[in-house]
Amino acid sequence: MEKKITLPTHKFHIKTGDTVVVIGGNSKGQRGVVKEVIVEKDRARVEGVAMITKHLKPTASNPQGSLEKTEGSIHISNLKLVDPATGEPTRTGRKLNEKGKLQRFSKKTGNFIPDVRK
Repeated sequence: MEKKITLPTHKFHIKTGDTVVVIGGNSKGQRGVVKEVIVEKDRARVEGVAMITKHLKPTASNPQGSLEKTEGSIHISNLKLVDPATGEPTRTGRKLNEKGKLQRFSKKTGNFIPDVRK
């Protein structure tokens, strides 16, 4: 029997490439750029935040084995977007822009947040 993956019906306030600040957990206060959003688990990987150590088995090319530091995932609710205009953490909303398309905006300044993935 195949495992059925159900995708969430809501949109996230964080996208890949956004600069975010961690607002809860062990990495509280750290800033970084989102490398990946894991939609199925409501989590994200942020560059240089929540570092974990992975133990790698010895192989023919690496007979000693090794320890590798990588980014762990953080729940989306513990991240807040940094407003590109002010550099401050902000809540986000969605409203129609001039072209009639929904776009994210900063609730602190009211300015639209440009999409960094383009």
